[in-house]
Amino acid sequence: MAAGLLLLIIGAELLVRAALRLATRLHVRPLIIGLSLVAFGSTAPQLTVSLQAAYQGAPDVAVGSVVGSNIFNVLVILGLAALIIPLRVSRQLVRLDIPLMIGASALVSALAGNGLLGRFEGAVLLLGLLGYLLMLWHQSRHYARTYPHAQAAHTSAWRFWSATLLQTLLGLGLLSLAGHLLLEAAVEVATDLGLSERIIGLTVVAVCTSLPELAAALLAALRGEREIAVGTVIGSNLFNLLAVLGLTALVTPEPLSISPNALAFDLPVMLGVAALCLPVFYSGYRVTRAEGLVFLCLYLAYGLHVVTFTTGLPLAGRLERLMLFYVLPVLGVVLLYTTVRAWRRQH
Repeated sequence: MAAGLLLLIIGAELLVRAALRLATRLHVRPLIIGLSLVAFGSTAPQLTVSLQAAYQGAPDVAVGSVVGSNIFNVLVILGLAALIIPLRVSRQLVRLDIPLMIGASALVSALAGNGLLGRFEGAVLLLGLLGYLLMLWHQSRHYARTYPHAQAAHTSAWRFWSATLLQTLLGLGLLSLAGHLLLEAAVEVATDLGLSERIIGLTVVAVCTSLPELAAALLAALRGEREIAVGTVIGSNLFNLLAVLGLTALVTPEPLSISPNALAFDLPVMLGVAALCLPVFYSGYRVTRAEGLVFLCLYLAYGLHVVTFTTGLPLAGRLERLMLFYVLPVLGVVLLYTTVRAWRRQH
């Protein structure tokens, strides 16, 4: 685990530096690089884990790790990054990428409604991924035409591309290796503690496979690259839903079975967390430190509920009533007020 954490920091630093070099050289906004290259590279451990779990007959781990990772990405990674430095959110994210993330979450929930994700559902998700990649390509071309003078430093093309490619591959490789080491250690500890497959997938596996995104986003925030920090989280969520779940459902011999608890609780929570981003990002186009703290508290409540409900502790019922009748209504009223105020200020 210690070796995994060390490799995680080194790999994330290399990947963020390579992303910034590419963004400057290709005349692409850092947000696009975060939504594509950094997001795709950091989801590589998630894809490996989901495919391995599906082939080994553990669909709860394959699906639960994706759902838990998306919840962790928004509430914990964005929450911690916002505590470091308030995150600036571009209008493109609010108008396009956040609605796409909400739509992808709703699509997965609808396709999983019958309790199975088969080859047809996997093909639908991969088609959605193709459309998203085409959209990113169109945006990068539009930005290059709009800002043609955003030139990079004059270095030879061969030297630049060879160094950047090596740095990117090394960063991705270290992130994947770090995720594998952390996952092996964490799953072994969780299994020794007697946790169920669903809990291991939603918590241990989800957190470990999200650590590359966490390292990349936090390092980007520390370097002041707030667009990369936010773009990494949103892009990773989209890649998790469309690429990881889509490819896993398409290539595995048996359809992925979705547990009743995941249908009744985990998928709605994932959709709700995705929808939560829209009013938070829209009100001021930023994520403040206070909002980051709220995100972290929400994840703490979610994690406590999952553990206490699965282990049968009476705290689960009291926590659920507290969230449903007090915390979420108050949060909804506050978000509605801030959204209406932001809309009136802009119009």
